[in-house]
Amino acid sequence: MTPIVKILRAHEWMAFQSTGVFRGSPDDLRDGYIHISPPSEVAATATKWFAGETGLMALTLDADSFGEDLKWEPARGLLFPHLYRPLRLDEVTSARPLSP
Repeated sequence: MTPIVKILRAHEWMAFQSTGVFRGSPDDLRDGYIHISPPSEVAATATKWFAGETGLMALTLDADSFGEDLKWEPARGLLFPHLYRPLRLDEVTSARPLSP
């Protein structure tokens, strides 16, 4: 298993749990893929994009399970995983509260 992490706002997490499918945040939808972070970059991502927000959730996913739908692409001088399809709730291996 290669862990990767998607950060969701509280309302996004609640909707995801309700529907079982996450199509993306407004930023994801704008860019055409779901932004995900390697574990080593979760704190930096939370600080950069979620500063001052509360109720965040860190969802751990298995990068190996996505096949060609997941691409590692450059961002901020590093490679980040980008998912080019909706995320299913059964693909979340764990979920925990996150404080930026």
